[in-house]
This record gives sequence, C-alpha cells and structure tokens, in this order.
Amino acid sequence: MASTETDRYLWVEAHRIALDPEGYLIDLDAWTPAVARAMAAEEGRELTDEHWEIIAVLRDFYARYEASPAMRALVKAVGQSLGSEKGRSLHLMRLFPESPAKVAARLAGLPKPTNCL
Repeated sequence: MASTETDRYLWVEAHRIALDPEGYLIDLDAWTPAVARAMAAEEGRELTDEHWEIIAVLRDFYARYEASPAMRALVKAVGQSLGSEKGRSLHLMRLFPESPAKVAARLAGLPKPTNCL
C-alpha cells in the first residue's frame, strides 16, 4: 500500500510500524504483542490478561475467516472460545468501551471490521 500524508508511525523496538489514519496496521504481518502494547499505551490503555484473551480470539477468527468480526460475530466467537460469561456485550464493552469490535481488532493487528462505523 502506498504511503500517504495521513499515514502515521509507531516506533516499537527500533522498528517503524506504519498505521493508517485510523490507527490500524498497514502491514498486518508487522503485528507482535509488543506492537499491541505500544498501540494500547498510545491510547492510554494497559492490556490485561482479559484483553489478551479477546485479542487471541480475534486473531484466531481472522486466521479462519480472513475477516475481522463485527460486534455480533465477536460476541459469538468469544462465547464459543471463552464461555458465556465472557461472550457478552457487557464484558467486551468493559474491556473496550469505545467500540469493542473496532478497538480490539486494531489492537489485534487486524483490519477494521467491515460492518463497523
């Protein structure tokens, strides 16, 4: 993807990581847990074990379906992987209050879900 004036960069372990204007990775292969931590820190967020569980579910979902899940599919995937208590919108909203599907996908190094505004 060609670089534009609106691209921005994140420095992680002496590597320049290109982000699109909304903060999603331009090169999905650049994702590492360190990149996720740096992206979270930039947002003033600290990733807990619960965040990492959701990130793992998202990365597995993307590996299977080559798409980032919108909210309904994310809730279902989390419920199937982590149980009904964690597979609830309220749980995901507590972890990612702004927009669980979008924020979690960004931190997981995945594209923006297509059905999210």
